[in-house]
Amino acid sequence: MEKTIISEGKTTNEAIENGLKKLNVSKDRVEIKVLENEDKRSFFSILTPRVVKVEMTLKENKNEKKIKQEEVKPKKEIQLTIEEQEKAKENIELFLKDFVSKLAEGTTYTVESTTSYINVTINHNELGYLIGYRGETLYALQNVMSAIAGKGIENKVRVILDIEGYKAKREKTLEELAEKVAKTVIKTHKPVKLEPMQAYERKIIHSKLQQNAKVETTSIGEEPYRRVVISLKK
Repeated sequence: MEKTIISEGKTTNEAIENGLKKLNVSKDRVEIKVLENEDKRSFFSILTPRVVKVEMTLKENKNEKKIKQEEVKPKKEIQLTIEEQEKAKENIELFLKDFVSKLAEGTTYTVESTTSYINVTINHNELGYLIGYRGETLYALQNVMSAIAGKGIENKVRVILDIEGYKAKREKTLEELAEKVAKTVIKTHKPVKLEPMQAYERKIIHSKLQQNAKVETTSIGEEPYRRVVISLKK
C-alpha cells in the first residue's frame, strides 16, 4: 500500500526528519522528492520564514503480506516434557510466592502448566498499576516471568500472564474497534492507521478482519511502534 505525505522544515534535512517521524520508518523505506529547496529563494522571499517542502512516498514493502500472514498464523509451539513443565511451574510458584506477598492483601494467583506454556493469573481489584497503559507493564512482567520459568530448562518456556481478566476485556475492545474501523474504511474509502500495538493485539485485529470481504489489514513500522493499517481490498 503506497502512502505519500508532504513534510516541511527549515532545511531539507529537517523536513525529511519530520516526515520520517510521521511515517515511523527509516530513510531507506521512502522515496524523497524536494518540492521547495532552501537555496531557491527570490529577492522578495528573503524576509519571509524559510520553509522547505519534501514529498515522501512510502516504498512498497514486499514483506508486509508475509508478515501479516505470520501474525495471523499461530507459531509452532515448543513441546515441554512433563519434567520441564514441573520445573517451570516450580520456578514460577517460587517467584510468585515472594512477589504476591508484596502486593495488596488478598491478592491471589493460579499457575497451570501445559505442554506449550505456563498460564499465570493474578487477581485483585487494585492491581491496575501492574497492567499499565495498554498492558505495557503486564507484558513486561510476562517477559520477566518467562525468563524465570526457563531457569534450568533447555527448551524456551513461554509464560502467558493475565491480571484481573485484562486480556479478555482488551480482546473484546480490539474486536469491536476492528469492526468499527472497518465500517469507517468502507464508508470513506480511506485507509485507517491504528495506534502502535503489541504483536498479540495486532494478531487479534488481523484475525477479526481476516474473513472480511471488503477490507484487508497490514502491519507497518518497526517495534515497538509497529501498527495495523486497515484499508479497502484492491
